[in-house]
Amino acid sequence: MRVAVIAVGRLKQGPERELADRYFERFDEAGRKLGFRELAIHELPESRARDAATRMAEEAAAISAHIPDKSILVALDERGQNLDSTVFARHLGRWRDEGAGHTIFVIGGADGLSPELRRKAKLAIAFGSATWPHQMVRVMLLEQLYRAATILAGHPYHRA
Repeated sequence: MRVAVIAVGRLKQGPERELADRYFERFDEAGRKLGFRELAIHELPESRARDAATRMAEEAAAISAHIPDKSILVALDERGQNLDSTVFARHLGRWRDEGAGHTIFVIGGADGLSPELRRKAKLAIAFGSATWPHQMVRVMLLEQLYRAATILAGHPYHRA
């Protein structure tokens, strides 16, 4: 199964980029042994439209252009479910085992994801009820992907 993160906004050089790169590499290495063939990151520019509805619609169109047919879509949304790491890993493992070709995680811009994208998502997840900057959400998502791989592999990284 291929895994991709589609994020509105760029991760600039600095500690967030270093952490994201570290977890990207760790997941890529651990994931290959577990049947995850690829981890891709697609950074999309933020819309410059004046109103929030137009920005979300433009960003949704850009995101949708990167989603292959029959993908499992997971929205990162503050209204989503708060999953513990083991449940997150089970979802990822089940989709892989069911033969899903792609699992796509989407992170919206400052205004969030369009209602249409949220409806298309098989799962919406949140990292608590707080609102997080998209840079931090990306780091946390990549860490959770790596943690999920270690859980599926029985590696002691996750000590719950």
